[in-house]
Amino acid sequence: MVYLDYNATTPLAPQALDAMLPFLRGGYGNPSSIHAAGREARAAIDDARDVLAGLLGGKAHEIIFTGGGTESCNLAVLGLARAHAPRGRHLITAAAEHHAVLQAFEHLAHHENFELTILPVDREGRVDPADLQAAFRPDTVLVSVMQANNETGTIQPVEELAALCRAQGACFHTDAVQTFGKLPVRPHELGASAVSIAAHKFGGPKGVGALFLRAGVAIARTVHGGSHENTRRPGTENTAAIAGLAAAALVAENKRESEQPRLAALRDMLWQGIQKIAPEAIRNGHPELTLANTLNVSFPGRDGEALLIGLDLEGVCASSGSACMVGSMQPSHVLLAMGGEAGNAARTVRFSLGTHSTESDIAHCQHALARVLAQQPQLLAA
Repeated sequence: MVYLDYNATTPLAPQALDAMLPFLRGGYGNPSSIHAAGREARAAIDDARDVLAGLLGGKAHEIIFTGGGTESCNLAVLGLARAHAPRGRHLITAAAEHHAVLQAFEHLAHHENFELTILPVDREGRVDPADLQAAFRPDTVLVSVMQANNETGTIQPVEELAALCRAQGACFHTDAVQTFGKLPVRPHELGASAVSIAAHKFGGPKGVGALFLRAGVAIARTVHGGSHENTRRPGTENTAAIAGLAAAALVAENKRESEQPRLAALRDMLWQGIQKIAPEAIRNGHPELTLANTLNVSFPGRDGEALLIGLDLEGVCASSGSACMVGSMQPSHVLLAMGGEAGNAARTVRFSLGTHSTESDIAHCQHALARVLAQQPQLLAA
């Protein structure tokens, strides 16, 4: 099997598994308990918090552990908006954000009397800082734009956007779920008020993530029932998963500078092969300001779902640029926001590479794609 879906989830790093096993086998104490077993679990969480804070260039008290990237983004958007509502109720995000961000903003607009501005992106998926500047109002309290897109890999000008927010006095959140381990994620250097990450995107376990929250920035809890995580995220911490997150984060960050050029070379090799196999193929996203591991390609005149099924039968795991919605394929909101045609947006495959990707994998994928395309004539209008 050739796995080219690392943006969906990554294999568990051996170091993460090693860090988790003691708490899966015997270290079962509740980290809020004061006895020896509880203190052992608390110490592991404290150590993990210190590791992650160091990697992010922050302080331990600026780290909030969550149940994953979606919860982290929800806590940032809902929590920051509600905490700062007395100062203003205007919010800003971008059209190509992950649904964990978009739907949280939409909830606030539809159900909590906030006003929402959604910024456009250009044909390469980038937000224009001038559009953000024009969208500010005196009552703007929160802006959220992701560091890089999960579908196309396009990198956003988050430093510029964050600087504009600081000048305006608005909080700035960035979804860095797809970027930790691929790009430098240093919230203080980015100028972000809050940053979201998820362990399973960089070799950690599923079901655990973190929110960096800059010291002094107020946030309202979105869950009630305890004083965990300094009252900001109630609920008994998942000790094993948090230990795995920290171990995986350390591995990912330590190899980032050497790994990304290798993945970029493999990605370019794959794209060059696709161009020969399917000259009509369209590469989506920014050609240069993009994640090294991500290649998003539309195949005009093809059935995107059939392509994915065909690749799967050939032993290649990839993803669609579309979201599955109750049995029907809906065009990717990201590609539509970039001005793509609905037809092509539904005929898209995302290839994302990672730790175990090799030249042999790329060659296998190219041969598999050639066979699948040969077996599936262009039955659809381009």
